[in-house]
Amino acid sequence: MSDIAYKRILLKLSGEALAGDKKTGVYSDVLGRICDEIKNVVDLGVQVSIVVGGGNFWRGRYGHEMERTTSDYMGMLATAMNGLALQDALEARGIKTRLQTAIEMREIAEPYIKRKAIKHLERGRVVIFSCGTGNPYFTTDTAAALRAAETEAEVILLAKTIDGVYTADPKLDPTAKKYDKISYIDILNQDLKVMDSTATALCRDNKIPLVVFGIDKPADMVKIVKGETIGTIVE
Repeated sequence: MSDIAYKRILLKLSGEALAGDKKTGVYSDVLGRICDEIKNVVDLGVQVSIVVGGGNFWRGRYGHEMERTTSDYMGMLATAMNGLALQDALEARGIKTRLQTAIEMREIAEPYIKRKAIKHLERGRVVIFSCGTGNPYFTTDTAAALRAAETEAEVILLAKTIDGVYTADPKLDPTAKKYDKISYIDILNQDLKVMDSTATALCRDNKIPLVVFGIDKPADMVKIVKGETIGTIVE
């Protein structure tokens, strides 16, 4: 453990990351690569929890004619499906896991209980948090910030489709410059779309550092927990 920079981390994955180029559903090859690297992190002795989105199955904007609360609850159910997929793939690799949901569905998962989650982490289990916060109008980014604060994670690893935080969207603006380090207040002031503003403020208020890296290089997770400078650090 002497070469480990973080003992307890929270990994935030988007649902789209699990779909790969297919954009929808779960692509087993991509899921497998991600879980291989999570296993490598766990094998280092790091305590890992995961918050996963549901955009590969449902996004609120698809339901623009639907009542917002209904649409958000459908999204929460999508995150539970992704949580089950992650759990299955991790356990196939010999990693003990627990799936906890903010909406009770006892036949397939534990209800979220902070003390249980921390006990699982201390016993070396990967804890997957699904169904966001259990409340509409809050994103899975906010759920990640909340669960990280509650379980006293030392850092949030935010896996994105781009490899860090830029002055603008590099997919749209080729002149956009990448930040090696940036503050939460600067993200809010510049309206950079790293996390939603609620999640950003929650991380700032609880002094939780954030490392933004590219999901196309899942092996970077090991480098980050070993203290290497990868992507963008937000403090």
